[in-house]
Amino acid sequence: MPGSTRHTGRRADALTKQRIVEVAVAILDADGERGLNFRRLGRELRTGPGAIYHHVANKDELLSAATEVVLEPAVTAADSARGRDAVRTVALAVFDAIDAHPWAGTHLSLTPTHSALLRIFECIGGHVRTLGIPRSAEFASASALLNYILGVGGQNAANARLAPADSDRGDFLTATAASWADLDAERFPFTRDVADQLREHDDREQFLAGIDLILDGIRALGAKR
Repeated sequence: MPGSTRHTGRRADALTKQRIVEVAVAILDADGERGLNFRRLGRELRTGPGAIYHHVANKDELLSAATEVVLEPAVTAADSARGRDAVRTVALAVFDAIDAHPWAGTHLSLTPTHSALLRIFECIGGHVRTLGIPRSAEFASASALLNYILGVGGQNAANARLAPADSDRGDFLTATAASWADLDAERFPFTRDVADQLREHDDREQFLAGIDLILDGIRALGAKR
C-alpha cells in the first residue's frame, strides 16, 4: 500500500507518466484526494517532485489522467452491444468503476468537460439515438441517463464510506433499516413501509432498475412518433 514503507535509493526504471498515474490511483484508492500530493508521489516513486512535474503539470492534470484510466473500461464496455443493452452495460460499468474508485465520481461531477465524461455521454447518446425517439428528445434523454448514473453511483460510493469499518454491508443495511422502521408513522409512512426492502435490496440491481425505468420512458417517447 502506498505510504506503508519509506523507499530509499534511486529508481532503477525510467519514470513515465503511465507509472506516475498508476501510483496516483493507488494513493487515491487508499486515502482519497486529500492523500495525493507530489511530495508523497515522489516518495513512492523514489524521485523528486521536479521529475514528476516534467510529466504532469499539476494535481488537477494528474486527477484527470487517473480518472481517465479507471473509467476507460466503462467507456469501451458496450463495444459489442447496441441500443438498450449497450446503455445498461455502460451504466453498470460506470457504477462499478465509481464504487471501486469513489474519488473518480467526485472528480467527474466537478469537471463537466472531462474527456472521460464526454466519451461516456457520447456513447450513451449514440445508443439512445438508435431507440427511435425524436431528435428533439435525444439530449434530454441522454442527459437524464448520465445524471442518474453519476448521481446514484456517487451516492452509492458515499454510502459505502459511511459504513463503519468493522461492519459488513449487510449489518449496516440492517441497522439503517431498523432506524427507518422506528421513524414516526405520521411523518414518514412511506419510509417505514419500505424499510424491509432497504434491508434486502441489492445496490447494483436497484441501480439497473432505475436505468430501466428511464429507458422505458425514453421508449415511450419513440412510441408517440
